[in-house]
Amino acid sequence: MLKEYIRPDDGLTKEERKAAIKGYRKALAARQAKLRDAKIPVIVLVEGWDAAGKGGLINDLISELDPRFVSVFSQDAALQGAERYPFLYPYFNAIPENGKLLFMDSGYMEESVHGLMSGELDEDAYELYVQSSRRFERTLRDNGYLLIKFFMHISRKEQHKRLSELMDDENTAWRVTENDLWQNEEYKDFRDAYEDFMAATSEVAPWHILDGESNSHTYYDAYKIICDSIDAALEAGKYNGPAFEEEFPMSEKVRLEDADLSLTVSDEEYKKELKALQKRLKELHYEIYRLRIPVVICYEGWDAAGKGGNIKRLAYPLDPRGFEVYPIASPEPHELARHFLWRFWKRLPKTGHVAIFDRTWYGRCMVERIEGYCSENDWQRSYNEMNEFEEELYNWGAVILKFWIQIDQDTQLERFTDRQNTPEKQWKITEEDWRNREKWPQYQQAVSDMLEKTSTDFAPWHVIESKDKHYARLKVLRLTIAALEAAIAERKEYDE
Repeated sequence: MLKEYIRPDDGLTKEERKAAIKGYRKALAARQAKLRDAKIPVIVLVEGWDAAGKGGLINDLISELDPRFVSVFSQDAALQGAERYPFLYPYFNAIPENGKLLFMDSGYMEESVHGLMSGELDEDAYELYVQSSRRFERTLRDNGYLLIKFFMHISRKEQHKRLSELMDDENTAWRVTENDLWQNEEYKDFRDAYEDFMAATSEVAPWHILDGESNSHTYYDAYKIICDSIDAALEAGKYNGPAFEEEFPMSEKVRLEDADLSLTVSDEEYKKELKALQKRLKELHYEIYRLRIPVVICYEGWDAAGKGGNIKRLAYPLDPRGFEVYPIASPEPHELARHFLWRFWKRLPKTGHVAIFDRTWYGRCMVERIEGYCSENDWQRSYNEMNEFEEELYNWGAVILKFWIQIDQDTQLERFTDRQNTPEKQWKITEEDWRNREKWPQYQQAVSDMLEKTSTDFAPWHVIESKDKHYARLKVLRLTIAALEAAIAERKEYDE
């Protein structure tokens, strides 16, 4: 691939190529308007050797574009502080809105290969990065993104020459790092690693090798590939292929009908155990902070099932500096214009912190499915995408707790009526709540499908019986404490 690379002859003179590049600059600008109309987001990933000219290429590619609809991702800036988040965090956060372009100056390829070569990643960790990269690319394609990937290639000799020239000039010497020099020394091993990564990540979006030793060749090829790719995407429209299905280790079957809604707890027992459980949870919160264990807690359930009160009892003992509660409503326009998981990636906790979601990404396969806010292909595909998302969190080291708060229709009606007839509670009841109630059978089927398809070993669902809200609160606290204690024990054993 790189070792044997010889750029095909395009039959053009250098002057002809430069003239063609000038025309392509205007052609790309014209296509930018078409992308906005078609609402197709484009990501151009530029990887390659240090000193190959990645920044110069990106600067030229955006020179004629409307800057209001273009962004540039700098890996160096994006990775600052990202060490406390999952591998894909900076890349998922950067994805553009529909109709906009993102140019990436290095990305997940460079981070993966550098991690492997430096020893920061062992082979198993590296393979997880490769798996994550493949999933990232596929989910982008499946959600309508056009991904174009370049690798700027120069020889070892040329790289050494460019680095030497930079170091000889006092105004540019600062640009050469120890990593740049190390890469040149280990050029062959880096080349093999780059080739392996490209071979493993070419299924969804092919890699295009650019001859970085000649600007006219580099720019001509890059412009042509980008314009041709955009033309093909505009003609084909947004990708709407079949839902991808991957096998995940599943937990024991979880079913709504197995919930025993007769379970209750006395007031005296509730008060006593609540106090003890909250005290224990407070102790564990400090310990997970010290050990840098991230925690993601997900609440779903019927309207009026008691999610708010349950969250309050769970969050109350936590240090407010170390947790965040996210009430999830309908997506804002800028969220709706991106991959549906984007707004949840942005809300992930740092290591050692807790994120509590009141409603979650599972809205995709419930309310969006039933109300027709997305296509059938979208919500069918989302089961796999959500399992992948949660496995990314699990591989990162997160504790994932998913609670479905369960009541029956009669209990819901009683609580709706109470809210409607109590002035200080009326804000809790809306016309939408009553409309959703009429669709109870459809929602029950959607919930059953969700539990069946997304209760994995690494992120199982827990059905919480909430006809007695006191019982539900204690059960959630017990499950949370057990999960944190297990994660802490596992981390301590690993550290030993």
